[in-house]
Amino acid sequence: MPEFLDFLRYATLASYQWAHPRLLLLLAVVPLLFVLRRLLARGRPWVAVAAAPGPVRRDWSAALRFGPDVVLGLALSFGLVALARPQRTDERVEQAGRGLDLVLALDVSGSMEIADLRPTRLEAAKRIAADFIDSRAGDRLALVAFAGEAYSLAPLTTDYDLLREGLASLRVGLIAADGTAIGTALGVAINRLRASTARSRVCILLSDGESNAGSLDPLLAAHLAHAFGIRLYTIGVGQDGFVPYGQDSLGRPRYVQTRLDETAMRQLAAAADGQFFRATDAAGLREVFGQINRLEKSDIKQFRYRNTVDVYRPYLWTAIALWLLWLLLKGTFLSNPLED
Repeated sequence: MPEFLDFLRYATLASYQWAHPRLLLLLAVVPLLFVLRRLLARGRPWVAVAAAPGPVRRDWSAALRFGPDVVLGLALSFGLVALARPQRTDERVEQAGRGLDLVLALDVSGSMEIADLRPTRLEAAKRIAADFIDSRAGDRLALVAFAGEAYSLAPLTTDYDLLREGLASLRVGLIAADGTAIGTALGVAINRLRASTARSRVCILLSDGESNAGSLDPLLAAHLAHAFGIRLYTIGVGQDGFVPYGQDSLGRPRYVQTRLDETAMRQLAAAADGQFFRATDAAGLREVFGQINRLEKSDIKQFRYRNTVDVYRPYLWTAIALWLLWLLLKGTFLSNPLED
């Protein structure tokens, strides 16, 4: 289709916003008007017209008598489109202020495969952490995974797709050294945050056990975080006692005993001006992240600028042109004066 007829394409019409979209429903009424006129014409008295003897031969040119009706229908349709006021809107968003810098440290040790949170502790934490990331517009986030050792999987970034990919890659066994090196994980998080110039720096550490690996004492790491102005939130996940963990050789549920060092987790949070949260199921874990989300608000304001341009003119001029053409055709042999 030539470029100057681009306004007739369906893709162009679908891209518009409409000031009065309900008027477009009247397009379905346009053909009904001609059907109604036909029905009303049947009630009029017939006029006898003399014709040559013999059968009347049909010719393709007889279809031309419908031309004026087609032109009038198109004129009405374009007029309705113009009255609906198609518009193009350009929106520009500007942000003022700065978000906070936040490191999310997740435990990927073997015990995170326990199924007291469905489907497992780790999978539940990943899913809810992904929702948390989606809610932090404008903040820089980083991701740390730890077991017997700790590694940074994503630097401080606003590339949330990268963070979601990092979360999706987390699995039990990702780090060969098993165990729970909470102090080492805090050390890696502090290294990410200590050079930050954000107004607020936060670390969220999620684990289901007690620290039993690593060379850095967790409490010392928490005091270091406090010295660098980093606030620490600790989350303990899972239930204490005997919990289901896989199946035995006969397919029966196997139970293992787990214990969270809640006292130590509370001490870590208190040492760095944070809070400790306990989550024994997925709903509780979601509520914990919701509370942290409310506690750590970003000072970001968004300004939206919208520029709306009316684009009804091509449809209005087309409707007028077709209307004038219809008036012209009414005075030719194509019109049926007996009907009009």
